[in-house]
Amino acid sequence: MVRSALALAALATSAVPGLDVVATRPPQRATTDFQTTGLLDGGGRHWVVRVPLHPAAGAALEGEVALLANLAHVVDAGGLPFEVPRPAGFAALPEGGRAMVYRELVGRPVDLGRLTGGPGLSAELGRAIAAFHELDPAVVADSGLPVYDAEAYRKRCLAEVDEAARTGHVPSVLLNRWERTLEDVALWRFGATPVHGDLAPEHVLVLDGRVSALLSLADVHVGDPAEDLAWLTAAAPEDSVDAIVEAYTLARTEGADAHLLDRALLVSELALARWLLHGVRHGEQAVVEDAAAMLGTLAADVEDAPPIGAHEPVVVQDYAVAWPDADPAVEVWEPGDEGPAEALEEQAGRADGPGVAGPAAGKLSDTAVTEPLNLGDLPDFLQPAEQERPGSAAAVPAGAESEDRAGGTDGHGETVADGDDAPDEDGDGRADDSAEADEHSAT
Repeated sequence: MVRSALALAALATSAVPGLDVVATRPPQRATTDFQTTGLLDGGGRHWVVRVPLHPAAGAALEGEVALLANLAHVVDAGGLPFEVPRPAGFAALPEGGRAMVYRELVGRPVDLGRLTGGPGLSAELGRAIAAFHELDPAVVADSGLPVYDAEAYRKRCLAEVDEAARTGHVPSVLLNRWERTLEDVALWRFGATPVHGDLAPEHVLVLDGRVSALLSLADVHVGDPAEDLAWLTAAAPEDSVDAIVEAYTLARTEGADAHLLDRALLVSELALARWLLHGVRHGEQAVVEDAAAMLGTLAADVEDAPPIGAHEPVVVQDYAVAWPDADPAVEVWEPGDEGPAEALEEQAGRADGPGVAGPAAGKLSDTAVTEPLNLGDLPDFLQPAEQERPGSAAAVPAGAESEDRAGGTDGHGETVADGDDAPDEDGDGRADDSAEADEHSAT
């Protein structure tokens, strides 16, 4: 039953001797399992009273109390980077069970909308969750709380899906999707860890950019670590999820879990089925209708989505120079084919080379290369001889003229006589051998 804030204040005064409550304050909320109210005493100290609303919640609270006693030792030893509630007293309830009172922990509920990528609060949140998962499972087992290995947890989820299917409110597309995921054994190979089991913004307190406390630990058990990431993958900004998962993975000693986010997605979808089952079990028709409506919306959203855990491979093609604006898998330029001038020139390492009509050309031009060849600074004996029309003075290589006149060679390795001794049969003032030299030069 839900009580007034004043009734809860009275329970607190009976639970903690000497407690002088002067006002009620936030947090003040009631869930399906617990009612919580903040209190202020005469010394200005803040308190919280937590009351179970039904017998099952009362039994869960008893397990939480035993766990908090064990966690207090871990926190004091530095095994956790945040605080947990420390019970200060209890008050018996008329209907059975008892209320728990503890000092309010510092911090504000985390605002998922303000999470960002990169280092910061997102990374701190990932490390805090990882620290809880690194706890010795014996801390949970010794508190009398449930312990599941990977296979037992998978079967538990499958039983919940079967029970939800019998209500007739779960669309077939969701049932097929969930059953296929639960039957894919590759997704269920993980190391079971202590998990919070009910993480939500109001259960995670932050202060100065760090996680300062975790609250509401009645659902703690040993099971799938993906449970504690499902609420973040469903509600946190996408870039912050990457930062959270990266920091979480680095802080875990067991290394990366390839299907951690796949199972987290499944857990976030199964939360609607669990809400449906809660309404059915407690006869709350409004809850049943609300859950059925959300399941219908989810079915429409995932109808064309790939199965959970299905990842398409990325194929990188290795191809030659392709035609611009064309599908490389269809049109590929190969040596010997006619292609765009740009592609051919780029392969040759030039933008517009000699004999190419420019970027707009459809193929290489047939125009011959007429630009002079630049040989750089070559030795004199390798420099090309100047050449003009036959009969000109420049047609004779440098030094050949003087040798001819001196009676040396004719430039072709043949010895000639001195210019004064050579006969001039045609009367043009030159020896006849000069005409033959001209003919050779022209050739």
